Parts: sequence; structure tokens; C-alpha cells
Amino acid sequence: MTINRRTVLQGAAGLAAGAALGSPFGAGRAFAQTAMPQFKPEEGASLRLLRWVPFVTGEEEAFNANTKAFTEATGVEVRIDQESWEDVRPKAAVAANVGSGPDMVMSWFDDPFQYPDKLVDVTDLGTALGEAYGGWYEGLKGYATTTDGKFIAIPLCAIGNAVCYRDSHMKAAGFEEFPKDTDGFLKLCQAMKEKGTPAGFPHGKAVGDGNNYAHWLLWSHGGKTVDENGNVAINSPETKAAIEYAKALYATFIPGTESWLDINNNRAFLAGQVSLTANGVSLYYAARKDPAMAEIAEDIRTTNMPIGPVGQSVELHQTSTINVFQHTQYPEAAKAYIAFMFQPEQFNAWLEGASAYCCQPLKQFADNPVWSSNPVHKAYANASASLRPNGYAGPLGPSSAGVMADYVLVDMFAEAVTGQRSTEEAIANAERRIARYYR
Repeated sequence: MTINRRTVLQGAAGLAAGAALGSPFGAGRAFAQTAMPQFKPEEGASLRLLRWVPFVTGEEEAFNANTKAFTEATGVEVRIDQESWEDVRPKAAVAANVGSGPDMVMSWFDDPFQYPDKLVDVTDLGTALGEAYGGWYEGLKGYATTTDGKFIAIPLCAIGNAVCYRDSHMKAAGFEEFPKDTDGFLKLCQAMKEKGTPAGFPHGKAVGDGNNYAHWLLWSHGGKTVDENGNVAINSPETKAAIEYAKALYATFIPGTESWLDINNNRAFLAGQVSLTANGVSLYYAARKDPAMAEIAEDIRTTNMPIGPVGQSVELHQTSTINVFQHTQYPEAAKAYIAFMFQPEQFNAWLEGASAYCCQPLKQFADNPVWSSNPVHKAYANASASLRPNGYAGPLGPSSAGVMADYVLVDMFAEAVTGQRSTEEAIANAERRIARYYR
């Protein structure tokens, strides 16, 4: 897939018409929503949203169609700008700090905590959405709320991460079933390398895949960056065990994974260079939509990451929120737009268009048929309910956001597995970096 920056204002007319609801919305009129505050777009309002480049065409099409329906219902034009996953964070930070640019951004993880004073308080909207649609999943809610319960953002989704592998290649390596624990997983990767069908996981600065992998390595062995009180806790026997395990896994990988970004493992898998990685469901659909990859698509299986010595499933999963910048001239229009996108007609259409790529933040949408429509989707279905926030075991806030944005864990594992630093040196370096944020 080629990633380019694009501005999109298109949508499917049929879906847009169906999403317009029964109420006769007109330009400048307040929304007539059950149990919702009345957000009346300002006179002459227009909006600009910065979002991450989509990996699933149907997700983009549904989102654009819903946006078009909002414009038709309210007269408020919404411009959507796309940036690569790695570029959304710095672009949003610049907009927040200079006080100009997009009105809204679809951000990653706890990025809102890097500039909370630059964001519109959306507690009225966040509270109303939770009450209307079954409540927020706690993990996702934590990425959008301060310790006193104020919403500085609106949770949008979890992008589930799961192991994607070639079933025939696993069986050719001598395994009839995918291992459930980390010891068996290592043996599988070793056997697959011997068969010439290796694994590969990103050790580069990949916003989603690199962070998902690094946090799973640490947590599955019982490690953590900080304790419950925010004291730095990375220097531990558990972290050392995680790094030693990562070294053993890295020895089975295809060369070059230390420079991989989010797109690289997709490309390697679809090119037949690796037969096992972790990714969103987009990997499966990229294979399925290409007739030349029909054999690969038929052979793909998905499962959750193996359980390590900690004895329980511990996965990060990528999360995204929608933030409204204080520099916007049209905060009520922005709230109206978000409220409209969460109405069941729109939100269910978006989930279905995303084909299990995006997992709902509100519990009412958990019964969307997308989760039972394909066995490949099962590993992604509980991402919102099961995710562990990246600040574990401490609270989310500016400190955890800084550590995440600085790729401290990703770098720690990369330094150790490549031999740039010894295990002890990599841990000590991570400890120093984490301490700078948790002063």
C-alpha cells in the first residue's frame, strides 16, 4: 500500500442519505438527539480534521460518507487532511503549541496529555455519549479523561493488534496448533526460521506495531515502566527477562526489523518474506482484495499474543481519540460533528466499513455484526475491553505521554536485541529517560 497525504471530501451518496436520520437538520440548527446536549454549530462554521492515513478502504469510505451526511444535515463543511501515522503526533503538537491549524485531530494513545491546556473541555459531550450508548470502556476512557474526570478528548477506537500467520507454514514447521505461551511461541518461530518461513516484528519507531510489540514483551514477563505511584520501575529482573526473551526471538526474524515502521511488516508479509507477524486486520484485507494474493489470504489465521510468565493476557492495542483544539473558532460545530458521528446509524456503518479494524469505545456497539461475520475478526473483537493503557502501572498523564512519544520502550528493546547496548545498559538508558518525564 502506498501512503500519501491526501485531502478528502468525498463519500458514498447512498450511505450519506441513509445516515441523515429522521430529524430535519438544516444549516445552523441544533441537533435533536435523545439524551444529548444541543450543540448548535456557529454561524458560517467550517471545520478541518487531521487524521491518520487509513489502512482499510472501507473505513475511509464510511467515515467520509458520514462526514458528508453531517455537512448535508448542517451546512458545515468538514475538510479532512491525512498524514502518515508517524507524522500525526508532531503535526498535532505543532498545531496545539502555535495555536493554528486543524480544528480537530485524531490522535494516538495519551497524546492529549502532552497539551491538555490547548484542548477544548468536552466533558458535556463525553458524559452524554457514555450515558447514551452503554458507557465507555475504561481503558479507552482513561486516554481521554483527567484524574478529576474531565474529558479533554473523546475516545474514538482501539485498533486491535493480533498475531497474523500462515497456517500452512506453521504446520509445515511441525505445529498443528498455535502455541498459547511464550515458550511455545519461541519454539515455533525457531522452527519456522529453519523452514525458511521466518517471523518478523518491528523494532523500529512504529507508532502502532512497534509499541504493541515492545509493551507486550515487557508486560508478558511482569515488567513495567513505573509503579502505581509513578515511581520508575523499569530496572527489574522482569525487564531483564523480557529483553533476553526478545533477543532470542529477534534471532529468528528476517533481517532489518530494527528499522521497520508500521507499513513494513505488512509489506514483508504480503511479499512472502515473513510468515508470522502482528498487525491489525488490515493485513488480511490487503491480501484478500488482491487476486494475486488469494492463496495468502486463504492461508492467513489470527490469534492473540501468547501468554508469558506473568500468567495472563496483557496487550496494549493502539488507541485513538478525537481532540478539539482551543484555537478553533467553531467549538460547538466540532462537538456537533463528533456527536453526529457517534449516532448509531453513522457509527455502526463506520465499524462495518472498517471490517474489524476499529473496535468501538462505547459498549452499546459491541454487538455490531462485524465481529461475528468472519473467524479472522475474533482475535480483534475484545481490543477495547482488554487493552492495558501504556502508562501501566501508573496513571496516564503528561509523563506517560512523554515516554510513549519518545519511544523509550521501543528503543530499549531495539538497543538490546541489535547489540548496540548490553541488556543492563539498555535498561539503564531507559531508566534515565523515563525518570526525566516522571520527575
